[in-house]
Amino acid sequence: MAPITTSREEFVSLFAWICCQRKSSKSNKTPPYKFVHVLKGVDIYPENLNSKKKFGADDKNEVKNKPAVPKNSLHLDLEKRDLNGNFPKTNKAGSPPDLENVTPKLFSEGEKDAVSPDSLKSSTSLSSEEKQEKLGTLFFSLEYNFEKKAFVVNIKEARGLPAMDEQSMTSDPYIKMTILPEKKHKVKTRVLRKTLDPAFDETFTFYGIPYTQIQELALHFTILSFDRFSRDDIIGEVLIPLAGIELSDGKMLMNREIIKRNVRKSSGRGELLISLCYQSTTNTLTVVVLKARHLPKSDVSGLSDPYVKVNLYHAKKRISKKKTHVKKCTPNAVFNELFVFDIPCEGLEEISVEFLVLDSERGSRNEVIGQLVLGAAAEGTGGEHWKEICDYPRRQIAKWHMLCDG
Repeated sequence: MAPITTSREEFVSLFAWICCQRKSSKSNKTPPYKFVHVLKGVDIYPENLNSKKKFGADDKNEVKNKPAVPKNSLHLDLEKRDLNGNFPKTNKAGSPPDLENVTPKLFSEGEKDAVSPDSLKSSTSLSSEEKQEKLGTLFFSLEYNFEKKAFVVNIKEARGLPAMDEQSMTSDPYIKMTILPEKKHKVKTRVLRKTLDPAFDETFTFYGIPYTQIQELALHFTILSFDRFSRDDIIGEVLIPLAGIELSDGKMLMNREIIKRNVRKSSGRGELLISLCYQSTTNTLTVVVLKARHLPKSDVSGLSDPYVKVNLYHAKKRISKKKTHVKKCTPNAVFNELFVFDIPCEGLEEISVEFLVLDSERGSRNEVIGQLVLGAAAEGTGGEHWKEICDYPRRQIAKWHMLCDG
């Protein structure tokens, strides 16, 4: 059997053929990697690394379906890469000229003027305010009993109340109701513990109100949350004028959105006229509550029913208290009431007098309209008035004082 012999030329041609086959097979495969242009944020998938096809160009069929690419679009050539596979930087100074063209324009020039940061802030603030103003809904019914000549109000429930206790994220709600404008009829529901959807279902009957007078009245509901250790939190209020409401056909079911309470539209709390006299011989202090003026409305229900509480303090400890009579429905009350306090020590250095002007609310806690403190440590007119009675004993000295928040 003759041995098989191959020439050197045939071996070289076979090796070249194998290399060409491997090269062609590699060229038909899609590389498992991609290039990302960092500046422009565009993913570039090369279809053939050995071809002269340029990045950013698509097939002819895809070009028809896609919008036309601008002249300065992304355009890279693989043959221009260096040994490390990086593309040369053509624009060394400044940003690339085609960067602005690649970045999509969200707004036109007219839209940029229309949509400003201020308008965006205002829209977000409005949405937040709308959320804050949602204080729940009150459900109730009205009826007039012609046989007994009585006006009947049934407070059914409230839904979606806000949480007034930040720790338990709940409330202890109850409702006060007043018939305006005379404010003679005031009632309140029981307190329901730890609920934001209280179901009261309580009926209140008011006798002696003629049907012809119903159109002149209004109902004022105040929704509160009970607080055992401080003043009750006011959630909101509902005001229902009865003008135009026909109750001759029977019971009428109603519901109203609870709104934020409009407390004290006036800028100040009013003023109080006080007269003081210190008797050094008998060691007594005479306090005369004379007048109050420009007292604000306690709420939308009308004028307040003011009275004054007088507290005497010695070394920050209350040792005596007095109060005036209640003056009905007036912002300018005249009291003219005199109180005499015995001073337990010599001199007035550690003595102070506190005046609290309150709005009388029958059946509930009285609300503080304003406060005034007179003493050696008091600021403003309170300290000046106190200094004068110490410098001039046995003399009645009267002054007007501005009330502050209680």
